[in-house]
Amino acid sequence: MAAENEEPLSDAEKVRVAADFILHAPPGEFNEVFNDVRVLLNNDALLKDGASSAFSQYNKDQLTPVKVDGSELLGLVTDHNDLGSGRFADPRSQQSFKYDHLRKEASDYKPWSPDSEVESLRAAIEAEVTAYALNHYRHGVSATFSKPTEDGKSIVCCIEDHQFQPKNYWNGRWRSQWTVTMAGQQAEVVGVLKVQVILPLPPFLTTSLHRTLSRCTTTRTATCSLCLPRR
Repeated sequence: MAAENEEPLSDAEKVRVAADFILHAPPGEFNEVFNDVRVLLNNDALLKDGASSAFSQYNKDQLTPVKVDGSELLGLVTDHNDLGSGRFADPRSQQSFKYDHLRKEASDYKPWSPDSEVESLRAAIEAEVTAYALNHYRHGVSATFSKPTEDGKSIVCCIEDHQFQPKNYWNGRWRSQWTVTMAGQQAEVVGVLKVQVILPLPPFLTTSLHRTLSRCTTTRTATCSLCLPRR
């Protein structure tokens, strides 16, 4: 409630605050934050129309796993496979789908083709990254995408793993993205790692600790044998 001499928040300001809460929801607690924001805003139409982009951005930022029809493995919802209009691509199954950011469900599947110029390289990297994620992460989900850049082509590998134990007062999520940028016969690899954890504090404190740790690493530019044309 606004103080006696303060102007009440406009709808735009309310939406901005609501979206900020949603974008900073701790891992595994999106629904709880959404429900709290819904109560505070007390206007479902305003929340849906004004903060829907925050729902989408949160899921993409979190590398949210998604069940994809026709694929034994889960896919990921990210910025790298966003086709616009609420649709996302799954290179592994070569189809696109509509994604519901609140229900976290895929639907309306359509055939989709990746960039044929780098598909053989993308598929080869995808196979290695998939095997790595399955062997080294307990619940790991990976996806590998190809993207055009100003300097050439790039392959982006994403890995997500999480474990949520709210009854024990802790949740955790691992996210990593590895971008291979190719220009001619040269390649550069840039990796970004993010770890989010919620840890319980002593019993006399009625809260928890939410920390996000991140690290970025870049390799030296080196000759990429996979980029060389086959004889």
